[in-house]
Amino acid sequence: MTMYVVGLTGGIGSGKTTIAAIFAELGAEIINADLLARNVVSPGTKALTSIAKRFGKEILRQDGSLDRRKLREVVFKNKGELKWLEKLIHPLIAELLIQNIYSATSPYVILESPLLIETQQKELVDRILVVDLDEATQLNRSMERDGSSEEVIRAIISAQIPRSKRLKAADDIVDNSKSLAEVRQKVIQLHEIYLATARKL
Repeated sequence: MTMYVVGLTGGIGSGKTTIAAIFAELGAEIINADLLARNVVSPGTKALTSIAKRFGKEILRQDGSLDRRKLREVVFKNKGELKWLEKLIHPLIAELLIQNIYSATSPYVILESPLLIETQQKELVDRILVVDLDEATQLNRSMERDGSSEEVIRAIISAQIPRSKRLKAADDIVDNSKSLAEVRQKVIQLHEIYLATARKL
């Protein structure tokens, strides 16, 4: 069976998770690249051992799990370290994404990923949906949610693909500055389109 895959992406704090939750309510299976990224660096994995070896044991929590916030603060201040980390984990994440796509049972799947366009993950999708938000709102929402400093959030925003390029790569756009009711209506419209397309495969 051919699976129709919609890539859902957007910058940090843009509201990807909120949009994905609406698609899930409508019956679409959600494959979350961030959650799978946590799996590949869970305690006992080779990837986590490599990360601890490179950045020191202080990158780990007391229970042996990865302190993602500490790691983020290190790698987003040093592009060389970020590239090293991406080279280590991106192939592992891609492998899990493919497994999850092939085991999905919904008419179409949503692949939710902040790095969809910047990585080979875009090769796994048939269509790209961008959740868009202005940078100021992105910054405020991210700081409130994560408790990270403005400096760290700005570093993450600048490390991600520019907003203009993200929008240019989009087949569909959800403007997340609108009311939740308007956003939900847009998602329902897109769901109907994706459903109809998937049924033709």
